[in-house]
Amino acid sequence: MRNLFMVLCCLTLLNSCNDVQENLTTSEKSKKDYTQFVNPFIGTSKMGHVFPGATAPFGMVQLSPQTNFEMMFKEDGSYNPDTYEYCAGYQYRDSTIIGFAHTNFSGTGHSDLGDFLVMPTVGNLVLDPLETSDGSKGFYSTFSHDYEEASPGFYKVDLDSYNIKAELTASDRVGFHQYTFPKSDEAHIILDLVYNVYHHNNKNVWTFLRVENDSTITGYRQTKGWARDKKVFFAAKFSKAFKSYGYKKYDKETYNGFYRRFNETENFPEMAGKDLRAFFNFDTEQGEKIKIKFALSNVSSAGAMKNLETEIPHWDFNKTYKETSDKWNTELSKIAIETLKEAQKTTFYTAMYHTNLSPTIYEDVDGQYRGLDQNIHTSEGFTNYTTFSLWDTYRALHPLFNITQPKRNNDMIKSMLAHHDQSVHDMLPIWSHYANENWCMIGYHATSVIADAMAKNVGDFDKERALEASVNTASVSYFDGLGDYIKFKYVPDDKSHSSVSKTLEYAYNDWCIAQIAKQIGDQSTAENFMERSEYYNNVFDPSIGFMRPKLSDGTFRKNFDPMDTHGQGFIEGNAWNYGLYVPQNIEKMVNMMGGNERFTQQLDSLFTMDIEEKYIENHEDITRDGIIGNYVHGNEPGHHIPYLYNWTGHPEKTQARVRMIMDTMYGPTVDGLCGNDDAGQMSAWYIFSSLGFYPVTPGSADYALGSPLIKAATIYLDNGKTITIKANNQSKDNVYVRSVSVNGKVLEGTVLSHQDIMNGGEIIFEMSHTYQ
Repeated sequence: MRNLFMVLCCLTLLNSCNDVQENLTTSEKSKKDYTQFVNPFIGTSKMGHVFPGATAPFGMVQLSPQTNFEMMFKEDGSYNPDTYEYCAGYQYRDSTIIGFAHTNFSGTGHSDLGDFLVMPTVGNLVLDPLETSDGSKGFYSTFSHDYEEASPGFYKVDLDSYNIKAELTASDRVGFHQYTFPKSDEAHIILDLVYNVYHHNNKNVWTFLRVENDSTITGYRQTKGWARDKKVFFAAKFSKAFKSYGYKKYDKETYNGFYRRFNETENFPEMAGKDLRAFFNFDTEQGEKIKIKFALSNVSSAGAMKNLETEIPHWDFNKTYKETSDKWNTELSKIAIETLKEAQKTTFYTAMYHTNLSPTIYEDVDGQYRGLDQNIHTSEGFTNYTTFSLWDTYRALHPLFNITQPKRNNDMIKSMLAHHDQSVHDMLPIWSHYANENWCMIGYHATSVIADAMAKNVGDFDKERALEASVNTASVSYFDGLGDYIKFKYVPDDKSHSSVSKTLEYAYNDWCIAQIAKQIGDQSTAENFMERSEYYNNVFDPSIGFMRPKLSDGTFRKNFDPMDTHGQGFIEGNAWNYGLYVPQNIEKMVNMMGGNERFTQQLDSLFTMDIEEKYIENHEDITRDGIIGNYVHGNEPGHHIPYLYNWTGHPEKTQARVRMIMDTMYGPTVDGLCGNDDAGQMSAWYIFSSLGFYPVTPGSADYALGSPLIKAATIYLDNGKTITIKANNQSKDNVYVRSVSVNGKVLEGTVLSHQDIMNGGEIIFEMSHTYQ
């Protein structure tokens, strides 16, 4: 008995030690500051189109500096290509700041937003941002990157023209400004309600502002841009009463009713018009701080005020910054990595940061939001989101969320279903933002997001409703060649642009719908959409070995160049790269394109051939920065291509290509993104590939294996388990994988299942400088 008692005591002590160790591990994880590895300036140069400002994870507010004001159209009405550089309002090469806007997209290739630009100044009041009508300097300030800082949830810069220090942070729905002024009796805070990203002369439909008291303003702006009916409401409080205020109206007044009785431009508490710039005047002491809490709502100014009072009821700037930084640390700590170089942590965690910027929360603290029907709805059982760049993000971002953000992805799908219910077209979102469908790009990829979540057992959304919404979407005959696709079993090139790309993507989307139908036991629908998923066969020309535009008479188009990315039946790609898009049946695609060795040779050529400038010069989304041979990593359609070698019996080529892309197309500097980050898709590719696997076919539960860049990684799963990934014998030269084991069992082939990850445990890659 005494020995038994001793054994029990030892076991109890051992279990207690294990519990302590587990608690220590959790505690250490929570204490580590992962935000130190994030550099928000990565990708702010050239094509990355990301912003460096302050925001919370998936926050409604993106409070960020704007460095220039480019009109969308030239004076002759033609498109101004320079506006493309300012999709996020900021370019690192600039040395001027015109203010801080509260809404910004991250990484998009077209744009909108830039709402409510705030700029502090001193001296003579100037209300033009760049240049006044007499050629004098506008209200912009010069700045130096030497005195500019950014981290998750925080931005700081010295405005040299005014000797003002600007500091920004944000909660989910409120931007928090802190400006340190010099001594002045001519201090101003300008609220520019003219400015937009992608501005044009008719973009502002109406603007309204109320001065509620000497330190509180409310209002809204309605714009017609990429979103053709966008309404954003605001409520703002100043920490100090302004001594006077006013505004200038830039649109020609045709009728003003009996408001003509008043001098509306000075100290009149209502401001209304298309294009307004308001100003608020102060006396300041040396080093005096003026703070502004600026809340947004898509419902009403009352909703914005409720957001403000709920999220930041105090004036403690550092408290809000700390709370938001902690939120970021929570998200970033979901994957802990060890790397060969410290700089690789910066690249990885900045990619993590970029994947947590959007989609964005789109509801007030009480759950109210503006729907696609422009009515006010209340979310029930979910948080409503917007900014669905689905042609980009279905590929890797939403699959990543099924590992790192399953609850949010569930809410995002519920948001998509709400969009469908509010749509007069009975359609899921294509590319939607701010209660508007903007119809950008092709396909109906919400179906992919739904199918992928179902394949991976993510979410409690209504599966039958999801199938109905998917079928409805795939049946709208007037949508983008879809009626002809159904009729001809391909999209005819003489009836619709980008005909081959549409055929390929519709076929993949139809496969996704078939997977949804299979999951809920609807065999008839599954069979119908599986048949449609084979329509890609109808645009393959075996005589040349490429996907090729086909006319409505059943013949292939004669004038066709598989190298050209413009006007050849593909959108933002060519037959060499975009034509390799049959993720639902890669084995069949390989066979019909000549079999394993022939297809391997084609991939080799793709990565090594030269593409002439004339073939890419018509696309602002394709530049040399993101091209390897004829492979375009700087744009989404080819992101799966490096992994296709796995289907030809040459996984070593996948491994080498993937490592080369990670080393050359990404980095820890301002030009560390080789193309638009596209709402997180480019970064999601890097995260998956760094970990050693990639979702080549969203809608299935399988990942294609690659070559991990990390030495080790631990993913803290939402189900409470952890999965540790180790790359034994990892080095810069050891890019080849000799074997992969999951919890001690060696994997056969090149596939990792989602369940292998969710079960927790250990995945071990044995690395080598040669491939056996």
